[in-house]
Amino acid sequence: MTQLLDRIKRMAPRTRAPGSARVSLVSRKSLSRGFVASATKLLLGALRLTTTLTLAAVAAFLGWRLWVYYEEEPWTRDGRVRADVVTISPDVSGLVTEVLVHDNQMVRKGDLLFRIDRERFALALRQAEATVAGRAAALDSASRDLVRYRAIDAKNIIAISKQQLDTAISVQAQAKAAYDQALADRDVAKLNLERSDVRASVNGPMTNFELRPGVYVTAGKGVAALIDADSLHVDGYFEETKLPLIHVGDRAAVRLMGERVDLSGRVEGIAGGIEDRDRAAGATLLANVNPTFSWVRLPQRIPVRIVLDNSPSNVSLIAGRTATVVINPKTGARPGFSLLP
Repeated sequence: MTQLLDRIKRMAPRTRAPGSARVSLVSRKSLSRGFVASATKLLLGALRLTTTLTLAAVAAFLGWRLWVYYEEEPWTRDGRVRADVVTISPDVSGLVTEVLVHDNQMVRKGDLLFRIDRERFALALRQAEATVAGRAAALDSASRDLVRYRAIDAKNIIAISKQQLDTAISVQAQAKAAYDQALADRDVAKLNLERSDVRASVNGPMTNFELRPGVYVTAGKGVAALIDADSLHVDGYFEETKLPLIHVGDRAAVRLMGERVDLSGRVEGIAGGIEDRDRAAGATLLANVNPTFSWVRLPQRIPVRIVLDNSPSNVSLIAGRTATVVINPKTGARPGFSLLP
């Protein structure tokens, strides 16, 4: 019995040691897990902060580049194709007898557009020529009389008073003036006959042309519009903040709305002034300035004239079309957005 108790005592420490070791191992594992969890939370927080700061920096950089792209680079979508418009108006009044062109037809300088009743002007010319002939005969008679009077006065064959001689000189001068007037009237009649044929003064298409034979036209009153095709150009309306980047002679690229082909050109000039909407002349000719002031000040639009190089035949240059204009283009007439300045 004593031996059995001694054996149990010797075995007791051995049976308690494994239990305490297990408790120590569990504590170590708990501490390790807590440390890993804390480190993971710190890393995730740092990662979130870094991601947020990175995205904010990227957004700020993109915003800055977009601001430069839209507000500072020299390009605009507010462009128009423009040309000089010649008003077709007759120089004489009368009935239209013949129309030789139609609406939207291309004409060349000097082409006959329509005719005004020529018979009336031909008769006026004949009448003027008859008047010239009569005045020429009167001048010839007065000139012979004057020569005769002077010859008689010089030889003293017949006594001629100074009054008679002066009268002969006056009659000859009046006959000369009447003859000159008749010549001028004849030239005017001839010019009216020539101007009864209305011709094109420039090259380009006729537009808004609805004239028909039998219509009475009045001198100086327009009947149609003729687009001067040789004056076609593009006006780009640039914001005044972009003017420091635009200079005369700079290359330009133009793309018309609906087209896939770019047009090339150069800056020919910048407008010297625009209308001041906040100022007008008062009734007493003093300055009348608008007292209201807008807190949002939009930049003024300044016309910049772009003269075009030879345009492709498949592009319709029609006055009034909308265009995008890029100065000193790098990517053609489509303004390219770049992340690099």
